[in-house]
Amino acid sequence: MSSWKNYIVRWTPARVLVTGFVALIAIGMALLKLPIAVHDGVQLSWVDALFTATSALCVTGLTVVDTQMTYTMFGECVIMTLVQIGGIGFMTVATMFYLMIGKRISLKERLILQESMNTNSMEGIVRTIRRVIYFVAIIQLGATLLLTLHWLPEMSWKQALYYGLFHSVSLFNNGGFDLFGNSFQAYADDTLFNLIAFFLVISGGLGFIVLAELYEYREKRRLSLHSKVVLSMTGILILVGSIFIFIFEYTNPNTMQPLSFTGKVYASMFQSISTRSSGTSTVDISELRQVTQFFMIILMFIGGSPGSTGGGIKTTTFAILICAVIAMLRGQEDAVLFRTRLSKDQILKALTIIFLALIMVLSVSMLLAMTEDQPFLNILFDTTSAVATVGLTMGMTVELSDFGKLVFCLAMFIGRVGPLTLAYAMNRRSTRSRFRYPEGKIMIG
Repeated sequence: MSSWKNYIVRWTPARVLVTGFVALIAIGMALLKLPIAVHDGVQLSWVDALFTATSALCVTGLTVVDTQMTYTMFGECVIMTLVQIGGIGFMTVATMFYLMIGKRISLKERLILQESMNTNSMEGIVRTIRRVIYFVAIIQLGATLLLTLHWLPEMSWKQALYYGLFHSVSLFNNGGFDLFGNSFQAYADDTLFNLIAFFLVISGGLGFIVLAELYEYREKRRLSLHSKVVLSMTGILILVGSIFIFIFEYTNPNTMQPLSFTGKVYASMFQSISTRSSGTSTVDISELRQVTQFFMIILMFIGGSPGSTGGGIKTTTFAILICAVIAMLRGQEDAVLFRTRLSKDQILKALTIIFLALIMVLSVSMLLAMTEDQPFLNILFDTTSAVATVGLTMGMTVELSDFGKLVFCLAMFIGRVGPLTLAYAMNRRSTRSRFRYPEGKIMIG
């Protein structure tokens, strides 16, 4: 009995999260392989089912088969459910059911929720989960209604309602899946659709902690340092990305040149916002100029914000890096953000995350360069998209070999759970050294 108890104790929050993701991917793969999940005459391999389930749960949106042409409504609903669970977190979904049946949330479960939400404290974690559920329900139902009314002139009310719900879930959770086959290229000039999509992707990418603080701002009249950094970095990245994409693609006849001036503005903003992890587009990504594609790789690598539906290294990590570099260049001892000193531990953690993500992107890219017959920029673009769980593609993903698909599955999985979380899950225990070695000096630069 004691050995069994010790086995249970070793199940740390990080290990529970990783195991939960693996289990849900396996369930999703099995459901997508059911005959009811695919159209008659369609042969779906186990690798393709695994890829789709992984992409959906990791809210990436990369696909190796056409979603609408391959999957029935049942299969699409499986994908939509996986996207929803992956976006808000399966522990959030489990907590929702616990609250519905009146079950008390234990300390162990609160620790797992803290790991899942990527917060620094357990204080008020259950209250935060309640608000997450409310925010998700209100935002997605409101967007579903607006998109349904918007698409009614084009399709029946049943199809419009279904399309509205599917794409609301996909956009808010930065899922990247669509039912049109060419993403949203037909709506590049559509004002209402673009505004709805902007709101869904941005709100999903800000993080639930930030949404909760914005909701309470009228009463408290203050924001935490985390929210200030997230909001400022999100705004800067969207603005800078939109300006650069507008300049690079303004005269490109294959992307933005045929659009009206308003359409060019919308398309620039959509592609800039989409790199946060949305994975959808209103122009053909493969036809973008190489400078735009490389610039979007940088934006995808940064990604969304902590505790959100977005991926990447996160906006706060990038902000900490910039502040640390500026402090070093100025000869300052402390890195400062909004008149607040950043701890050395935060800076080291940020550098670790960036280093691990960069190593992963480069390693996967080099591996696929040996196995896939594709231009290296295409490989680097789609690899970054997979690792950052974005979902944008230059067309390489659909041509991947089975080996390449499995590599991308692993990349999406690690990118979603996080390399640090995975490392913590693999370690049996964290040990604190009982002594410190003498400090040494190494020449740098």
